[in-house]
Amino acid sequence: MNKAQLIDAIAGDSGLTKADAKKALDAFLKVTGDALKSGDRVTLVGFGSFGVSERSARTGRNPQTGKEITIPAKKVIKFKAGSELTDSVN
Repeated sequence: MNKAQLIDAIAGDSGLTKADAKKALDAFLKVTGDALKSGDRVTLVGFGSFGVSERSARTGRNPQTGKEITIPAKKVIKFKAGSELTDSVN
């Protein structure tokens, strides 16, 4: 499902217009991104939670040359599915 299909599904299930559904989805994405940038955790009970964790620097290998390279530390976004979402998939 891509963003346009998700907007159509939200509009169909909620009774909103497609334009309003797009605004709501865009607002959710912006607010979630801003919260994660500031180091907060976003939890939607039953659905799951988004969080940021640190990945430390490590040594890797260039697959073409076999030469060792240093992979810098960075922040990564993680999602952990909630129990209701997990149960609905299974």
